[in-house]
Amino acid sequence: MEHARRVGNRLLAALPPADFALLAPHLRKVPLLHDAVLVRSGDRIEHLYFPCSGAIALIMELPNGQTAATAVIGNEGAVGIMTALGPVRSPLTAVVRVAGTALQISPARFQATLERSPAIAGAVQIVTRAMMTQFLHVAACNALHSVEARLARWLLHIHDRTDGGDILPLTQETLSELLGVRRTTVTHVVSALRASRAIKSNRRGQLEIDRQRLEAVACECYKVMSRRIDRIVSQDASRLLHAAPARNGCPPPDFPFAKTDS
Repeated sequence: MEHARRVGNRLLAALPPADFALLAPHLRKVPLLHDAVLVRSGDRIEHLYFPCSGAIALIMELPNGQTAATAVIGNEGAVGIMTALGPVRSPLTAVVRVAGTALQISPARFQATLERSPAIAGAVQIVTRAMMTQFLHVAACNALHSVEARLARWLLHIHDRTDGGDILPLTQETLSELLGVRRTTVTHVVSALRASRAIKSNRRGQLEIDRQRLEAVACECYKVMSRRIDRIVSQDASRLLHAAPARNGCPPPDFPFAKTDS
């Protein structure tokens, strides 16, 4: 438990000590600043991020400037994991929506450890399965459910990845970006959620939510998606301990990664 608490990211914490030790010297703890863009669509992926806290939205950007969220990632996942397949350009833009911290590593360093560790390769598969689950559910939800229900779902997903409290640092522009709708539509939907008291207030740049009422408004996708992702991460991560041992593994260091950048 102490190891998991210090590492912060659920996937990395589940790795056998020898496998984590391959990564640890190359991991750097960095802040995830609110609204920071970690990678833009079309850019080469320069870093992988394993969030320890906070929430990162993956945004699809279309040529006409329209956007829509495809997933929200917290300490159960990773951003930039496609580099496990080799040098690639990101198909999505990753934006920090709730500030936190992450463990950062270069693609070259990660690729080198991946080739030596079946457990790390297993972690890549877990991240990929969890993200694909989100992508598929979000696609179906966007086609079948109302904007109000979808907004409630996104707010719950983001709230799940905060450190507590019912205040979410989200502007109407951000909500428009998540939903792929105009700000006038967001204004209408937020007003409807306020009328149902699922949103208590929407001060400038902040939403205060009532989680119980928000769950009543959200479509069934929220609970189904959350259960499936948690099952993938929890059950599959437990199997990492039984993976074949890392080649040239070594004991974990006393302090697993470099300290946070200032």
